[in-house]
Amino acid sequence: MPTILLVEDNEMNRDVLSRLLQKRGYTMLFAEDGQEAIEAALTHRPDLILMDISLPVMDGYEVTRRLRQEPSMQSTIIIALTAHAMSSDRDRALASGCSDYETKPVEFSRLLTKIETYLGGGPS
Repeated sequence: MPTILLVEDNEMNRDVLSRLLQKRGYTMLFAEDGQEAIEAALTHRPDLILMDISLPVMDGYEVTRRLRQEPSMQSTIIIALTAHAMSSDRDRALASGCSDYETKPVEFSRLLTKIETYLGGGPS
């Protein structure tokens, strides 16, 4: 069963998104700030990371850059989640090492399609 690390400091966003993904069969891990995200990613090696960009302690751009420096995390799928919807925000997320980008509020069906595409069709 694929594991997704959801890095999100907003409790309501975290709860809604995690419930929807758990109903689809994904195992969920959580981090509420940038430092927790690094620790969780390196400890648990999730199949995919949903990375909020506006985080306490360290923003999602910096978390992604640091994770990409780790050989074991270079191929991990990281999807940026952000309310910043300008094309320059997307470019910045991709330049920091994110695999993809999704704006908030999240359109769940579009995000789910991306997740399933990256993970080869979703949970079994």
